[in-house]
Amino acid sequence: MKTLIINIKELLQIREAGITKVSGKEMADLPLINNAFLLIENNLIADFGTMNNCPDGKGIHIIDAAGKAVLPAWCDSHTHIVYAGNRVQEFVDRINGLSYEEIANRGGGILNSAKRLNETSEEDIYLESKSRLEEVMHQGTGAVEIKSGYGLTVEGELKMLRVIQRLKNEYPIAIKATFLGAHAFPTEYKENHAGYIDVIVNEMLPKIAEEKLADYIDAFLETGYFSIEETERIMEAGKKYGLPAKIHVNQFTAINGIEACVKYDALSVDHLEIVTDEDIEVLKNSITMPVALPTCSFFISIPYTPARKMLDAGLPLALATDFNPGTTPSGNMNLVVAAACIKMKMTPEEAINAATLNGAYAMGLSETHGSITKGKKANLIITKPIASYYQLPYAFGSNLIESVMIEGKVI
Repeated sequence: MKTLIINIKELLQIREAGITKVSGKEMADLPLINNAFLLIENNLIADFGTMNNCPDGKGIHIIDAAGKAVLPAWCDSHTHIVYAGNRVQEFVDRINGLSYEEIANRGGGILNSAKRLNETSEEDIYLESKSRLEEVMHQGTGAVEIKSGYGLTVEGELKMLRVIQRLKNEYPIAIKATFLGAHAFPTEYKENHAGYIDVIVNEMLPKIAEEKLADYIDAFLETGYFSIEETERIMEAGKKYGLPAKIHVNQFTAINGIEACVKYDALSVDHLEIVTDEDIEVLKNSITMPVALPTCSFFISIPYTPARKMLDAGLPLALATDFNPGTTPSGNMNLVVAAACIKMKMTPEEAINAATLNGAYAMGLSETHGSITKGKKANLIITKPIASYYQLPYAFGSNLIESVMIEGKVI
């Protein structure tokens, strides 16, 4: 089946094949075509250009996008969509003055979610998670990474990853699965870190690899969670099973964790609310994509990733939601893009590059997602009539999406 979108006011993120990411000053450039067409064939982008060169639409399904922008669907490279219940009480606890660390020390936080998940059936977790996935798809997300990490037991982690696998099989959106057994130390291993890491390496990983349930491995490399040495052991074990690393790091403190991640060729380092000059130097000329999560900073009132400093130093940057029950109960990438502009002083061009092309890179999807490129998946956002794409972050509280296409079909 063919679909022809005509009269597009602004067709954004036009790229030649082979461009996998943009960095530094390149991020300020968002290639576009005014008064454009886009042709979809067999779920892929087949052609695009100005309306002067628009093909004959006879016998083809036509979508008239007069006054509207068309851009690649968002690529959200960091989420925890699969979980049970919520942590609404912790939200109120923070309003009443408790910190993230204080809530965690009282048995809240990740351990709270782990308790709920292990008490909930796999079917119920799937039903909750598919509802969240459908929500983010309607908000314009066309590719998403989903982590485990709320099991913290062999069966709990496998249960989460099987739910992610089922979502992969039943929805057209591209999904990458990340094994995050090293999210926190279970209570019974609080004084025996090496014992829990043995469980991750010797019990969880072999079963996950046998069932082919994960694409990546992750750890919460942070003061009070997993040390550099502990994270290195996990990254090393992941490599043996063909799982590249995507690591939580520098959320609250900078302890030279980024250097370790780069040494192990991590695909991404995520959070980075605290970034040192040394961290920036280490990231230069590496294959590792820095990923910022601005709605997490917004929700729990911590610093924002210093985007301007990083981009001015020539680094790339991706944006993601961190959708999770405790620190970012939202998977809305439109709000992420707006927050990046408003709070991190990124330009709309930089933010859209970070949320599409660089987001695809951060989950290994550069060849198929993240830009308007011939041969890539026809995963698209069609906006409502807008003055310009600047309106997307400007009108941060409005839903400016008219329709979303996943693999060439309007959802």
